[in-house]
Amino acid sequence: MANQFAALSAYQVMWLFVFFDLPTNTKKQRHAAARFRKDLCQDGFTMMQYSVYVRHCASSESLAVHLKRVQAAIPEEGLVSALPATDRQFGNMTNFVGKRSTPPPEAPLQLEFF
Repeated sequence: MANQFAALSAYQVMWLFVFFDLPTNTKKQRHAAARFRKDLCQDGFTMMQYSVYVRHCASSESLAVHLKRVQAAIPEEGLVSALPATDRQFGNMTNFVGKRSTPPPEAPLQLEFF
């Protein structure tokens, strides 16, 4: 029975993060950067931020396959980094979305009866 749940372990399910900084000064560089992003999307990656993509992988074997695909799609110029993370590590991620641009509204005054 333990083997039945082994496939669901948070330590076996993986996420693959791809971070990149690609030059876009020339038309050729812009085309290569766009092609790389398109290749990532076609391989099932989701954009997390503009230069950060993430993909769910059911196992470390699946992660290895997608890592090879990323490596094959890397343009001639630029920096590409890949970071594998377990499902448990991914679940511990904290996301911060901006700061309030305006202060919260003041609490209404309490109605007093004498």
